Amino acid sequence: MTKNFLWILSFWAIKAEAQELNVFTEPASNIPAHSISVKLIDHFVIKDKIYGRFAQRYMPQLMVGINKNIMFHISTTISNMHTKDFRYESLNLYAKYRFFSRDDIHKHFRMAFFAEASTTKAPFHYDEITLMGDKNGVEAGIIVTQLWHRFALSGTAAHTQVLDKSRHNNVIYVPARNYKAMNYSLSAGYLLFPKEYTDYKQLNINLYTELLAQQTPDQHKSYIDLAPALQFIFNSNAKLNIGYRFQVDGDMQRMSTNSWLVSFERTFLNALKKRSSS
Repeated sequence: MTKNFLWILSFWAIKAEAQELNVFTEPASNIPAHSISVKLIDHFVIKDKIYGRFAQRYMPQLMVGINKNIMFHISTTISNMHTKDFRYESLNLYAKYRFFSRDDIHKHFRMAFFAEASTTKAPFHYDEITLMGDKNGVEAGIIVTQLWHRFALSGTAAHTQVLDKSRHNNVIYVPARNYKAMNYSLSAGYLLFPKEYTDYKQLNINLYTELLAQQTPDQHKSYIDLAPALQFIFNSNAKLNIGYRFQVDGDMQRMSTNSWLVSFERTFLNALKKRSSS
C-alpha cells in the first residue's frame, strides 16, 4: 500500500510538470525529491566546419534530487566534434536551487538559481561559447517558469566565463577569441496527450519550441536559434526527447548552424529515500 501511495504522489507531481521538462534547457523545477535520473544525450551535426563531416557528442549524465528545492548533476562527454576520432572530452558539474515557488491547482510559478562548471580537453575552436564539452568555464544564471495547466513558459538568463589558459597570455589570436557571453532562452511547452489522466502508465506527448540566444561582449558577436522538439514520457519515469536546432540570425563562427539532439532519461523515484525497518 505504501508503495502504491508513493507511485500516486510521484505520478501527480510528474504529470503536473510534464510540459515543462524542456529539451534544450532546464526549467525552474527539479526532478522529484530523493530520486535519481540517468540520461544519455546524443548531440550531432550533419556537417561540421572543421572536417566537413558528420560529428557527434555522447553525454551520459547522472542527476540527483536532494529535496524539492535542490538538485545537481554530473556528466561527461565523448566526442569527435573537435578531433578526427572519438575520445574522452569533458567533465561537467551542475547545481540548481529553487528559491521561490507559488503552487496552485493546475498552475505554478517557480524561480531557480543555477551554477555550472566544465573542464574539457577540446581545442579552442569557434566564437560560440558552450560548456557542453566545447570550453573550460563557469556559468551562473536565473530560471523562471510558469505553468498553466497544459502549457508552460520558461525563461533563462545566464552569464558564462571561459577559463582557458589563453585568456591570460600575450598571444594575439586571429580571429580574436571570446571569453565571456550572455545566454538567453525562452521555452514553451504544450501537453498534447493525454487529454485526461487516468493512471501513471499513460503515454505523455509534449511539444516544445525553444528560442536560444547568445551575445559575446568581447567581440560583439551573437546568434539566435530556434529549436522545436517532441518529448515522449513512458510510465511517468522514462523520457525520450527528439529536437532540431537551427540558426535564424547571427554572425558567429560556429561548428554548425543546425544540429540534432536525441536523449533518453530514466528516473528512479525515491531511490534515496530511507527505508523504514520492518
